[in-house]
Amino acid sequence: MKLLLLDAGHCLSLGLARVANTRTDLELQVLDAVRIDASDIRSHRADVVIVPPFVSPADSAPADVTAHAEHVEAVLAACVETDTPLVWCVADQMFEQGGEGLLDEEEVPSPIDTALRRVIATGDRIRAELPSHLIVRLGPLFGPDGRDAWLPTLIESLLAGQEVRAAEDVILCPTSVDAVAMALVGMLQQQRCGAGSWGAYHLAGTEPVSSYAFISVVRTQLITRLEGIGEEVSPGPIKALTLNSGTPLRRVLNCRRVLETFGVHQKPWRLELSRLLDDWVAQRTPVTSPQEDV
Repeated sequence: MKLLLLDAGHCLSLGLARVANTRTDLELQVLDAVRIDASDIRSHRADVVIVPPFVSPADSAPADVTAHAEHVEAVLAACVETDTPLVWCVADQMFEQGGEGLLDEEEVPSPIDTALRRVIATGDRIRAELPSHLIVRLGPLFGPDGRDAWLPTLIESLLAGQEVRAAEDVILCPTSVDAVAMALVGMLQQQRCGAGSWGAYHLAGTEPVSSYAFISVVRTQLITRLEGIGEEVSPGPIKALTLNSGTPLRRVLNCRRVLETFGVHQKPWRLELSRLLDDWVAQRTPVTSPQEDV
């Protein structure tokens, strides 16, 4: 299966590349571009086009959000012309107002923000014009590298002694980039084998947690690991912010459909975080060669 992946520097693009490197049944073509036309799809003979998410649309300039929607619509037009399936990953922030319970796949976000509504219109066009599509809504991504990977920037700020501010009243489900990459590959392989289960799916980590609590766990585990290899660290403090008066804002995605349809289980974010921090420390620790006997 040949996958054409846009936005090469995105953390999810790098995660998909890592998965593809471990398999012989995938051929991954990665482009720096964020938009393509039909000739690009034909020249790469792609079976599927994948567009990584615009990670924080609610916190970005409206012009940037609108530009992303326009880029996706250009990709949509190319996929329609070539009859090529499209995978579009979307951030959970599209659920601008959150929800008291779990946010189901059947629930289309209805934000108030004009720029976010523009992105929703793009999703409506995909549903109407291209039956072979996957719209995959993701929790906040964290990974080892790439743009919007969250974790590298967070570690860098903490080790530099900088104060990190995070909301204690925004509840979300941090999501491992590597887990998303593996899930997408599994879903697409099943589709290629005739599953025909196109549509919208949710994919996120387990255990809802506030942004402040997640960053606190990162800080604590970072200290523990660095002290374990003999480093004395004084990481920057974390300041809790209150962004919502009264009831916390909950963005907790219900991932039932992706489990029932494709057998994809949510990965516990604590386990994924622990693995990534272990890898980070292993790369940081110098490798010493055993001394030869004299």
